[in-house]
Amino acid sequence: MIRNRLMKNMVWILLFVCFGSARILLAQDKPDRMIHVDIPVVLKNANVVFNMDHLAFAGDLPVGINYMHLLANRFKELGTKGQIIGVFHGDAAYMTLNDKAYNAYRNVSTGNPYKGLIAELIKQGVQIEECAVSMKSHGWVNEDLLPGVKVNTGAVGRLIQLTQEGYVQLQP
Repeated sequence: MIRNRLMKNMVWILLFVCFGSARILLAQDKPDRMIHVDIPVVLKNANVVFNMDHLAFAGDLPVGINYMHLLANRFKELGTKGQIIGVFHGDAAYMTLNDKAYNAYRNVSTGNPYKGLIAELIKQGVQIEECAVSMKSHGWVNEDLLPGVKVNTGAVGRLIQLTQEGYVQLQP
């Protein structure tokens, strides 16, 4: 419970540091106290790539997937133009698998518990990509992926490419 509260607070801090508003109410013991923001951050345009190469969870919720969702909502709320891309590879590559491939890889029968989260991200306009190198090393093919997931040639090269194009890389 403390870890979940800590992760929730970290998410809000990240969002407000990145996109803060002029005044933010503290929802603690004294609601009449306020924070005065000295440096408001307003982004008109922002391109962000999430390097999803490792596993990090707040309870059962993957931190990176949650951050992508929160950021997409914040972009919409503030009218920020730009693109969010999630590049899955390495230890986190399996999160983009369809139920059948997920079950086989994880040796379970539950299906992919992240499929709804990823579908929602795609619906929000977030581009979800899977690394072909990770796929090859696991014997996966395009049909093993969730609908809407795109395949790039290789995650490391893709991250370099996007960074050179001006994307900011986040690694939650």
